[in-house]
Amino acid sequence: MQKSSNPYKMRRELNFRNIASFFIWKRSKIEKGNQENLELKKRRLFTAVPVLCIALAEILIFSGKVGIAVWIHIGCLIALSLSSILIKDSEIQKIHQTLMLLPVLRLINLSMPIFFETTLYTFVFVYGSLAIPVAYVIIHQRYSLEQIGISMKNIEAYMVLSIPLSLVLGLGEYLIIRAGYLIPDITFENLLKLTFIMVFFVGLIEELIFRSILQTKLEKALSTGESLLITALLFGLMHSGYGTFYEILYTGFIGLFMGLIFYKTRSLPFIMVLHGFINVFLFGIFPYYLSVGTGL
Repeated sequence: MQKSSNPYKMRRELNFRNIASFFIWKRSKIEKGNQENLELKKRRLFTAVPVLCIALAEILIFSGKVGIAVWIHIGCLIALSLSSILIKDSEIQKIHQTLMLLPVLRLINLSMPIFFETTLYTFVFVYGSLAIPVAYVIIHQRYSLEQIGISMKNIEAYMVLSIPLSLVLGLGEYLIIRAGYLIPDITFENLLKLTFIMVFFVGLIEELIFRSILQTKLEKALSTGESLLITALLFGLMHSGYGTFYEILYTGFIGLFMGLIFYKTRSLPFIMVLHGFINVFLFGIFPYYLSVGTGL
């Protein structure tokens, strides 16, 4: 007859196994955490380098050194396009593909001629051209409608709220840069034309680039705070062409504000209309009603 197993010995072996399993799990967790931290640091580094290059180019434009800035943007564009060959991390590749849209935006903007007596139609050509690479990034990176912010949730309230917000924000920007008008006179037809271009070309494309694509990608790869700050910084610097530091600072604030709105609402229509109407007030209404005889 076989002797029964020693219960004490069995419990002791079981405890040893549990302790060994715990230490293995703990070690695995620590290694996984270290690996994630290493990947996060790498993503931050490979994000910071092109962001600083783009920032440098925009600072040079602000300083009037447009020729050097163009070459930096071209070099940045080439380097970012080659990153998919040299870098194997898919998240870094997607960040670089997204950041490519900013040099493209600047180079198209600088290369576009001025049409007719105003520059209103220039916006159509610039942002119409940008729609192609923007659509490619969205399709290639498989953004969902929710990530892009295409939603009709609370749309009525957002549309109503966008008008007074855009008036206040547009007034602040007008007082900084004293923008000229982009339409020959204040008529319903001209205002409708200006509104359509500013909302469905400028507002739509810029908000797709900065909020729907760039902010969303950085939020996933880095953190919410970093995505908001980086996007706001780049949004402000991309207004360097106005030649005033206060405009860069103010539009950076607007970029942060709209980034927070997008983070909270995930509504592209809201920020698109808000952005568009800021420009309608800035380039259409305020130059006519505040530039003459008001003392403003």
